[in-house]
Amino acid sequence: MMSAAHLITNFTTAVKENDIPTHVIESAKLHFADAIGVGLAASAGTMQKRWYGSVDKGGSATCIGGNSSSPADAALLNGMLIHSLEYDDTHTSSVIHGSAVAAPSALAAAEEANCSGAEMLIGYILAYEIMIRIGLAAPGMFQKNGFQVTSIAGPIATAAITCRLHGLSQEVTENAIGIAGSQASGLLAFLENGSSVKALNPGWAAHIGIKAVQLSKSGMTGPPGILENPLGVMKSFARTSGNLLDQLGDLGQVWHSQNAAFKLYPCCHYIHPFLEAIEQLMQDGLTARDVDKIHLKVANAQAPLICEPWDRKQNPLSGYDAKWALPYCIALLLIKGKIDVHSFEKKPSKPVIELAKKIEWTPMKNSGFPNVFPAYVRVKRKDSSVADITIHDVKGTANRPVEPNLIKQKFLENTARKLDESTRNDFWNSLLEITQFQSIKNISSMLKC
Repeated sequence: MMSAAHLITNFTTAVKENDIPTHVIESAKLHFADAIGVGLAASAGTMQKRWYGSVDKGGSATCIGGNSSSPADAALLNGMLIHSLEYDDTHTSSVIHGSAVAAPSALAAAEEANCSGAEMLIGYILAYEIMIRIGLAAPGMFQKNGFQVTSIAGPIATAAITCRLHGLSQEVTENAIGIAGSQASGLLAFLENGSSVKALNPGWAAHIGIKAVQLSKSGMTGPPGILENPLGVMKSFARTSGNLLDQLGDLGQVWHSQNAAFKLYPCCHYIHPFLEAIEQLMQDGLTARDVDKIHLKVANAQAPLICEPWDRKQNPLSGYDAKWALPYCIALLLIKGKIDVHSFEKKPSKPVIELAKKIEWTPMKNSGFPNVFPAYVRVKRKDSSVADITIHDVKGTANRPVEPNLIKQKFLENTARKLDESTRNDFWNSLLEITQFQSIKNISSMLKC
């Protein structure tokens, strides 16, 4: 039986542009553009500006919103930027933040190899597909054991597509996958105090994968069964081998990346359907002053991230910590009327905290998570009237798609922190035409702003 690494290598080596359906490519353009916009928005943040000093200056790869660095360091920084606002896309069933790894990895590798825009985008798609398969092989199990699945799957996908973009052999690729998987990491321990280290996970995954390729080229070897053997990735991090080989078996036939969900709020994706429910009630006239009590039902597997401990979720330690605080985000939306990037750049507000203390939760039975991200909200008004809303799945998925014009609007709002209106529109159009560029450097130059 072929190893998982061998199946991945066969996939990344063999796929040609014509093998990928047009609608998958068009979807990828939107997701890639969305990720770049989020990264540019982050690059204007106070916290993120300091991160530029953590990478060496000079090299073949572009840092979003900055200068240039080595491919591994640029991928590290860009992955951190794209993930740091919690505004990057998610493939919900696998809980993979694909673009935060795939975009910086494909961009850095393509720049170093001087690939075309089309080749870069293929690398981005293939990386996303590989990560999704690893997440789908054991849904929710990585998180249950304390790991962010994105940061575990990311190095493997990065190594595979970096080898493809550099035209390296199958032997080098399989060894690179083995090396990358051996160094995979990424804990959810940030939940202890809302540490900003979570932003590092996708960037570190991309960094590891690129370094693994460099080491494989120099002669280092990696275990061929890195994913499925008893001491490998699946058993070590998910505590099960799951059905990984079956998941990998339809690579090139089924394209899951087109189903990734765009984020419409810069906070944990699990919170989004609750915010949608509150927005519906606000459209019907609900205001913060009307609220007596709010009761929520939350999927059990989501609770550790957005509900526990509840008193801290009502009174988060910082704006960044608030991104995973379900009651605080609901109260914030009710009081401020919207949630955007600026909402979490300030310290938690006392009026918002007071409203958050009127919110309680219980577990949701038969939630369907992670195949769907559901929400149930009951609001009791001070006049004793009650309103109930159920959201069966988060908006932005393939089941509930958002219009491309909303993704463009998000991009224009994000990039307004760095670019004027004309430049923003030109940049958006260029990203949607990325497959027409003979060199990815046509895009890279636009990132240095």
